[in-house]
Amino acid sequence: MILLGILFSIFGIGFMCWLIFNVAIYALPCFVGAWAGIAAYHSGAGFIGAAIIALAIMAATIIAGQLAILATPVPAIRAAIALLFAVPAAIAGYSATLGLAEIGIPSHAWSVAFAVIGGAMVGGTAWVRMTLVAPSFGRQALAGDSNQA
Repeated sequence: MILLGILFSIFGIGFMCWLIFNVAIYALPCFVGAWAGIAAYHSGAGFIGAAIIALAIMAATIIAGQLAILATPVPAIRAAIALLFAVPAAIAGYSATLGLAEIGIPSHAWSVAFAVIGGAMVGGTAWVRMTLVAPSFGRQALAGDSNQA
């Protein structure tokens, strides 16, 4: 029975890590959507109206971020837009890693150290996932060559 508990714990922690890396890119849209939903609720939209507004704003934030990256040919601006999505993801990754690390590590200093590493990794993954959305503009595309492969 103890072995089964250990195996389920390892599976659960692995699943949580996988989930963090896959949904980290949605930290900013989730925050913006929650903020809009709370504002709508307090302005009298009701629970259902606030939920609909929150989901619409979340979707609009994701689409606007991806379209902004796709429409911008300057790599520095694309990196800055991706950084807007990566910073909240890094904060969420830090918090989630700290929570998971405090389960099994008695030392708070080591828990924070692992959380900083985890936050950096989650933020970096979100940044890379956002920058990979946009195609790279090569010299041929800028020169107007239509014979690209």
